[in-house]
Amino acid sequence: MEISAAGRLEVRITPADVGKRVSVRSLIEYGPSGERFTDTVGVLTSWDNGVLCLTRRGGESVRIAEAALVAGKVVPSAPARRRGPAASYEELARVAARAWRPLESERLGDWELRAAGGFTRRANSVLPLGDPGVPLDEALVAVRRWYAERGLPPYVQTATGAEGAQEPLCAELERRGWVREVTAELWTGGLAPVADLGAEPSGVALSREADAAWLARYRRKGVGEVALRVLESGPSVWFATVPGDGAPAAIGRCVVDGRWAGFAAVEVDPARRRQGLATAVMAALARRALAEGASAAWLQVEDDNEGARALYRRMGFAVHHAYHHHRAPHAPESSAPDGDGAP
Repeated sequence: MEISAAGRLEVRITPADVGKRVSVRSLIEYGPSGERFTDTVGVLTSWDNGVLCLTRRGGESVRIAEAALVAGKVVPSAPARRRGPAASYEELARVAARAWRPLESERLGDWELRAAGGFTRRANSVLPLGDPGVPLDEALVAVRRWYAERGLPPYVQTATGAEGAQEPLCAELERRGWVREVTAELWTGGLAPVADLGAEPSGVALSREADAAWLARYRRKGVGEVALRVLESGPSVWFATVPGDGAPAAIGRCVVDGRWAGFAAVEVDPARRRQGLATAVMAALARRALAEGASAAWLQVEDDNEGARALYRRMGFAVHHAYHHHRAPHAPESSAPDGDGAP
């Protein structure tokens, strides 16, 4: 908190700081163990009618009455990350989008409207990387119309927690009643350490196509032509399979795109877990990506998948940013899981 030379806490933020990352201390009516204050760090997304709205790294919006402020200051726009290759949010968002291409897309200014028959929210949502070229309300009307024409619920994908991310857009969507339905994280790490984890030969077969055996292990059963086209999209796509009795014991997918290798669909037969198969799959894919010139890795993981998160931490991955899908008010919820991240 900001402390003056006289030792007093001071509020050193104003409505002119909207859009900046701030740290504030505010009064609370009731707190644990008799505490009277609470601290909040996030992007100041609005300051209207005596109420501040801060959006935290995980996408949660916090409203604070101006009268409750005790102290506040502007802090660096993004916390320093201790691990992982340097990358901007926009770079990673574009890389991730190329790894999971829709069947149909259309530009609305700097926004990309994407559709793939409802297979995963990522392939059926707006990727807003910049200005839509029209006022926000007009852009959202166009978004709703575009998805209605395709019989799909309108979604906008946003991100928080990294420099250049979209906390202000998250707040504007929620102010208009859009529902934050899904939150996950994109993690990054070095590629060579992953490749070194699996000794060769690992018993992992690599292919350019998701064949019947691979699909037999893929957790989304009944994958049709649309889903298969999405799965096989990307600059350089590889599928890994560990043979098993009937269905494969483990599978994985990797998309190589310049310096980046993106991992997804790493799945293991429940009866074969804790045998190092997920590590073997990722190591084999990492070696293939290194051979194609990649040096950095990324993957996506849901925030409640503790097993996967522990595995990726051991591999040297760290959180880069959180991403969310906002559904239009009154639109039916999609029944399709996000699907593009590793389990």
